[in-house]
Amino acid sequence: MITWLNHVAIAVPDLDAAATKYRSLGAEVSDPQELPEHGVIVVFVKLPNTKIELLHPLGEASPISGFLERNPGGGVHHLCFEVTEISEMAGKLSEIGARVLGDGSAKIGAHGKPVLFAHPKDFHGVLVEFEQT
Repeated sequence: MITWLNHVAIAVPDLDAAATKYRSLGAEVSDPQELPEHGVIVVFVKLPNTKIELLHPLGEASPISGFLERNPGGGVHHLCFEVTEISEMAGKLSEIGARVLGDGSAKIGAHGKPVLFAHPKDFHGVLVEFEQT
């Protein structure tokens, strides 16, 4: 069901500085995109084999704010895997006893596609996102 690693997400305290650092290494970096439903501003670093998503809080209630309080310098926030059918993945997660965060339904992610997040305690301490291709 998992088909590809879509991206590795890194929470950063300064989005402009982080984007500039990756640009200085020769990477293609997208413009910032606000995702109010998720409480984040994102920038994607595009690489030939995957992407890096730089996350920054959008407002005080952002889940990234809490992450950065615990990790002031930033850090790896989650992994995102592509799946062919998000509803099948939701069923599979339930079948294996993994908890889907939020209300359990898919939301539209940064790429305009349905996404689900699975609880890190169910994936060896790693927050995992699943994105429908």
